[in-house]
Amino acid sequence: MLIRKFILAAAATAVFAGCAASGGSSNSASAEPAVAAAAERLRVAMVDPTPAALRALVADDLSYGHSGGKVDTQASFISDLLDRKSDFVTIAITDQTIKVVDGNTAIVRHTLTADTNDSGKPGKVALKILGIWQKQGGEWKLLARQAVRLTT
Repeated sequence: MLIRKFILAAAATAVFAGCAASGGSSNSASAEPAVAAAAERLRVAMVDPTPAALRALVADDLSYGHSGGKVDTQASFISDLLDRKSDFVTIAITDQTIKVVDGNTAIVRHTLTADTNDSGKPGKVALKILGIWQKQGGEWKLLARQAVRLTT
């Protein structure tokens, strides 16, 4: 009799765990617009940077790998934008996909084309971007980002 109760309890636990796991997929789909909105706010903040806007969108422990090999932290990323070492005049985002892995993590991929004026030197960039966004304190923040140059 004790074994039967144990088996029933284990089965019930498995059923409830399965229900909780499957419930995440509907939450994932509903999180996509919020992630897209955060990604758009970051695009705007990179063109017209303010400390408050950038800190609201970038995680404290950001790891940002640039296409040239430099890796930024939150502090260096924000500083370079504010000091115009990394100066985006325009940014266009295309081919964006968002996959919310669980209720708190999302993978965002897109193509970024931009006119730049880094340290006063005009230029153009075309990049593929991989961003990992994490929900922190109820807000989506960029946790990691990797850029690679487009091949022609």
